[in-house]
Amino acid sequence: MPDSTTSHSTSLDQRFTLPFVHRVRFTHHVAALTNPTLADVFRDDASAASRRAVLVIDMGLHHARPALAQEIVRYAQAHAAQMPVPSEVLVVHGGERAKCGMQTVDEVLALIERAKICRKSTVFVAGGGAVIDAVGFAAAVAHRGVRLVRIPSTTLAQDDGAMGVKNGINAFGKKNFTGSFAVPWAVVCDAELLRTLPVAVFRAGFSEAVKIALLKDPTFFDNIAARASRIAAHDLDAAQPVIERSAALHLEHIAQGGDPFELHEARPLDFGHWAAHRLEALSAYAVSHGHAVALGLLIDCRYSMLKGWLSPQDFERIQAVLAALHLPQSHPLLAEEAAILEGLEQFREHLGGTLTVTMLRGIGVGHEVHEIDTDLMRQAISMTAACAIA
Repeated sequence: MPDSTTSHSTSLDQRFTLPFVHRVRFTHHVAALTNPTLADVFRDDASAASRRAVLVIDMGLHHARPALAQEIVRYAQAHAAQMPVPSEVLVVHGGERAKCGMQTVDEVLALIERAKICRKSTVFVAGGGAVIDAVGFAAAVAHRGVRLVRIPSTTLAQDDGAMGVKNGINAFGKKNFTGSFAVPWAVVCDAELLRTLPVAVFRAGFSEAVKIALLKDPTFFDNIAARASRIAAHDLDAAQPVIERSAALHLEHIAQGGDPFELHEARPLDFGHWAAHRLEALSAYAVSHGHAVALGLLIDCRYSMLKGWLSPQDFERIQAVLAALHLPQSHPLLAEEAAILEGLEQFREHLGGTLTVTMLRGIGVGHEVHEIDTDLMRQAISMTAACAIA
């Protein structure tokens, strides 16, 4: 007779993968009736025309391009045999305000419920990265996920943010504390939307292009350096190849890097971001993400130099490129070294318990570290604080 007190367990583990498709397109004049790009992203769904849809648009974009929302609706109507037609347009606040709290998320959830959006229906969102994050979070949690088509309108969203599979909002004074992973149905980048941007906002997005070049492609870094002054002057001909190359490198890492949902502790694409996120929060998000990333890059590159990993010559090149792009070299909040350093602990928590931070051994040569010399990091922060603002 078996002992009834003997413990018994059954394991039914299964390892599985899902065949996601991350559709990314670059185009001009997305809502031009003769441009097939937006309609073509629904080619994989033969029943797309029978689905419902809504459109959410960033208020800043709406003010800059007041006809755009109706142009997108008219485009969908003209291509109604291929794609869903938005039945309602919702204008929401743009910028980091969209991510501070649940207001935007709740507005979009109410729209999804009101418009009877099902899991195979579509939420179109046009705007900057913050709006895309908040609207994407609402789409990801409604019915446990409805289709999302992103139409990013800023350089930062087109060269980085919209390429990701993350959505989220800020909470408890922490960046992206509440969020989800969800692969969008499609991302359609319209270069013409970048013409509406204030020049400072246009420039800010290139900090992410510099970041990915420093991590993965020294030739790309040289290319950015050669074009920096023209990019700073809002020259789209100079900027567009940089935006598309940055987007391609981000997308390649997400799709082919083996960890799209960040289950591991290493997050190379967050190079410079531990300090950037902390700086944004300390400023109550008055410092934009693009500017904060530029400062975070300078801090971590200085730290890499102080550790003897990065040569002074390479550091000077990095600093010169950021300056040529008219990105900030310093900020008064960097004088609060202890408060900035708290970002390391928040980053460790966000990663899942083990600190893994990417540093540089050279331009295009990143490496992971699990411990930070806080005295040297204080020195790196202090040196950045002492620089004149570009």
